[in-house]
This record gives sequence, C-alpha cells and structure tokens, in this order.
Amino acid sequence: MLVTTSTTTEPTPAGGVGPDVSPRRPLRSWLRFTGSVGPLGIATAMLWLSVIVLLPLAALTASAFDDGWSGFWGAVTDPPALASLRVTVLVSLAVALLNVVMGTMIAWVLVRDDFPGKGLVNTLIDLPFALPTIVASIVLLALYGPQSPVDIHLNATRPGLVVALAFVTLPFVVRSVQPVLIEADREVEQAALSLGADNWTTFRRVVLPTLAPAIISGGGLAFARAIGEFGSVVLIGGNIPRETQVASQYIQQQIEIDRPVNAAAVSVALLVIAFVALLVLRVFAERTARKEREAR
Repeated sequence: MLVTTSTTTEPTPAGGVGPDVSPRRPLRSWLRFTGSVGPLGIATAMLWLSVIVLLPLAALTASAFDDGWSGFWGAVTDPPALASLRVTVLVSLAVALLNVVMGTMIAWVLVRDDFPGKGLVNTLIDLPFALPTIVASIVLLALYGPQSPVDIHLNATRPGLVVALAFVTLPFVVRSVQPVLIEADREVEQAALSLGADNWTTFRRVVLPTLAPAIISGGGLAFARAIGEFGSVVLIGGNIPRETQVASQYIQQQIEIDRPVNAAAVSVALLVIAFVALLVLRVFAERTARKEREAR
C-alpha cells in the first residue's frame, strides 16, 4: 500500500519557499561585521578605547569604593561635597542657558550677516578649544579682579564663575548651530515673510524648530563640559566653600589633604552626571534622526 504525504512550505522572508528561519537571524546579525575596517580594525579601536577611557574609569570607580558602598555614599553626601556639587550643577545650567541664547545669536550673525572682520571673529570662536583654560582665568582675573580696569569686580563670585565657564563652552553651541543654519532652506523663510509674518514670528515658527535639535545638543555639550572645568575657574572663582567652590576644586582639595577616596567618590559623581547628560543627548539625537527619516 502506497501512502503519499503532502508537505507544505512556508514563504521565507526573501519571498521563496522553505522553512522559516527568521528566529536565527538575530544571532547571525551579532556575528556579522560590516564596513571597511573589518574585525581587526574594530578590535583595534575597542582596545584603544579600553586603554584610554574604560580602564582609567574602572580604576577610578574601584578607588571610589575602597571603603565600600557606605564609604562612597558618605563621601558624596558629605555637606561640603554636596555643596560643591550643587554649585557646579547650578552654575553649569546657568552657563548652558546663557550660551544657548548668545551662541545661537552669534551663529546667526556669522551665517546671515557680512561685516568687516567676520573671518577673524569666526576664528576667535574656536580659541577656547586651543587656549589653556588657566590662561582664561588669568585674563578674567586681571579684567574683573580686585584691580579691574573697568571697575567690574567678579572675583570670588558666582557671576565670575558663569563668565569663566561661558568663555570655555561658547564654541559648543556656536559650532553646533552654525552648520544647520548654513544648510537651512531660506525659501521657506521668504515665503513666511511674503505671507505677512514678521521677523520674530518667522524665526519662532519656521527657523527655531529646525535649529532646536542643534541648540539642545550644543547646550548639553556645554553643560557637560562646564561641570568638569577647573582651569578657567581656579583663580577667579575664589574657591570659597559652599559659595564658589566647584566640584573640581573640591576634588583637588581632598587630594591635598590626603583623602583620595573622597576625591575619587566625587569624581565618580561628576562622571555620572556628565554621562547622564550625554546619554540624554544621544537618545534625543537618535529620536530626532528617526523622525526625520520617517518624514521623508
């Protein structure tokens, strides 16, 4: 007796016939390398990243927990440490907001206006990247210190911290916004103006939504840079506990009095704050890019 059986086939994702093997694809995707450098190039990059970034961070974290979790928590929540962290975060937020406004304005002027010396101004924007920050502190102390030639005294004050940190973080906002302004479609602005919108309405309704991702990114980078700054505030800040002492100065103080665990603990706290800020920026940038791809 001959028995025949019929088999059914399922379409594969490629559109042919055969068993569905899609559940195995994620594993293969993890093992597949794409790009031009290949596995060796990726391994070299990861090794260098580990030596330069990951290993120092791991050593710092291990030092912060030399006395256990209770020792770490006690060092971070010590009133002087908390005061320095609070001053650092508040001043950095103020600096980021200030640079969001002024940096966007400067980028707008550099892109949309022509004036004598524009190239020089454009070059000066990058000066804080190359200038040692301690030099900025010396200059600001000479300009706004006790012997100020302009009779403005900001030494050992929080406004002095804001001015110093604004100097070193301004390029982040300008250089984030400037390329977006260059690539912006000006025909949309002209259309809004031709329909009767004034300059402020055109900027708020047409230009600002386009610039918002770059502005937020630049402001976030400025904040992350400001919380770890030391050189530009070391002189003009005054290092007054609970008033103008920022976290980086508190860390130096703890090292000088031979309390390395406390210094490492506060350093880890700063790293966590900076990492969270950068992670939020990363998530925001990916979400913005995904929305742009979907809009296309």
